[in-house]
Amino acid sequence: MLRVISGKFKSRKLKEVKTDSTRPTTDKNKEMLFNVIGQYFDGDFVVDLFSGSGALGIEALSRGAGYVEFVDNNFSAIKVIKENLGSFNLLSKDETKVYKSDVLSYLQNTAFHFDIILADPPYKYEFYEEILNIIASRQLLNDDGIIVLESDKDRILPEKISNLVKKKEKVTGITKFTIYEKGE
Repeated sequence: MLRVISGKFKSRKLKEVKTDSTRPTTDKNKEMLFNVIGQYFDGDFVVDLFSGSGALGIEALSRGAGYVEFVDNNFSAIKVIKENLGSFNLLSKDETKVYKSDVLSYLQNTAFHFDIILADPPYKYEFYEEILNIIASRQLLNDDGIIVLESDKDRILPEKISNLVKKKEKVTGITKFTIYEKGE
């Protein structure tokens, strides 16, 4: 069972995507992630890439993010994201926008710049570095912003891509969270 673990929507249940192509972030991993990147936010602009059910973006909204864009290319995932946002009365507000899109295409075309970029691709996904390259070249990360990439614990990601520098890695079970910030 997916649920919101903290903030104004604490303990509320989330629908899950019924497909083999999505893998929800466990409550334990979600708690660890938000302990690492910050418990609560102050109006931050967030994008939840490979959103699945939208659980990470909704968690960010619950903890005070000001605006979240949800991106997934799976029709079932988009439907579940919209249902979850609707159940929190967030679907038609200025706080969210949902895109059915390939992540690389979305990053190439978005006009927004973000404080927090969350990316939880399938573990077999091969374009982690391409995601980082597009974010760096298009300057999609605000100053003092962070990128969080969730991957298999054995995936090795570069220490630096352009102006993005790996600041931290945290492994829990089979999952690794890698955090990038803008460097000098």
